[in-house]
Amino acid sequence: MKAKLLAAMTMLAVVGCTTQPAEHAAKLSTQDPKWRSPECARARQAASNYEAGEKKTMSISAGLLLGPYGLGIAMAGKQHQAKMRKQFARDMHSKCSSQPLPASLAR
Repeated sequence: MKAKLLAAMTMLAVVGCTTQPAEHAAKLSTQDPKWRSPECARARQAASNYEAGEKKTMSISAGLLLGPYGLGIAMAGKQHQAKMRKQFARDMHSKCSSQPLPASLAR
């Protein structure tokens, strides 16, 4: 039981570490030649609207009310959301920056 709880808490910590795409877009250099490209402009626009379009997943507290399976479902939803957010930021970085991927976006 303790191992399952520890695993759930670890996953919560990992899920909470993913940066929003709009925050990542703000950190990119405007001096980069790729910054002015149409692909980058579309990616930055999509990043600014990303959070509004993100589907709401089951909260962890609601998952706790449903028991161990509900917690697993909630955690899987949060983990998937973080994975998609990271992939979006990775794609945006490749379109808007000549710099290598930062460690936070590396696989």
